Amino acid sequence: MADSSLKYERQREDMVRRQIEGRGISDPNVLSAFRKVPRHLFVSEALMDQAYGDYPLPIGEQQTISQPYIVAEMTQALQIGKGDRVLEIGTGSGYQAAILAEIAYRVYTVERIYSLYVTARKRFDKLHYHNIITRYSDGTLGWMDQSPFDAIMVTAGAPRVPATLVQQLAPGGRLVIPVGDRYSQDLVKVIRDEQGVRQASLGGCRFVKLVGEHGWDD
Repeated sequence: MADSSLKYERQREDMVRRQIEGRGISDPNVLSAFRKVPRHLFVSEALMDQAYGDYPLPIGEQQTISQPYIVAEMTQALQIGKGDRVLEIGTGSGYQAAILAEIAYRVYTVERIYSLYVTARKRFDKLHYHNIITRYSDGTLGWMDQSPFDAIMVTAGAPRVPATLVQQLAPGGRLVIPVGDRYSQDLVKVIRDEQGVRQASLGGCRFVKLVGEHGWDD
């Protein structure tokens, strides 16, 4: 078991150096989070040896755990501080929420697929992520009862930026979301400040579709 743990530690460090730092991710909090979170524990046992590869992996229910670099890019774009409250739409495997939880004060994450919601909650409990709060619901509605949020991350592609999520941003809040069609998207950063709402493109990406009232039909 110790040998296995050491193997994954080496793979994790190699992932950070080659895939993340090597592509320009420089936020020390983001890099530290990636060195801490055991990505291999967020995939099935059969895929553990591929967990640190430079590609997404299936997690069931036609969903994926994103490529490490895209997780890092989106996390850095959110500019999360230690005291921030962050909302994640699309819990999936739970890996992105765990990365966020290493940096933020509290993470609220919403998943619409029940089996993924249950599995992710068990992982958070096992790994002692007590600052992650989970919910089984339509993520496109956000989490109004807990808003406003300092940052919101959407881990699925939307046809447009849901107004419901923008409304749940605190002043100065940041939202990162893939926007486009069902097959390819543009990663968009939304900032809500005293001038209003601003958007900037971070480049192309490809995610599973965001399903819900303010997303795509199932």
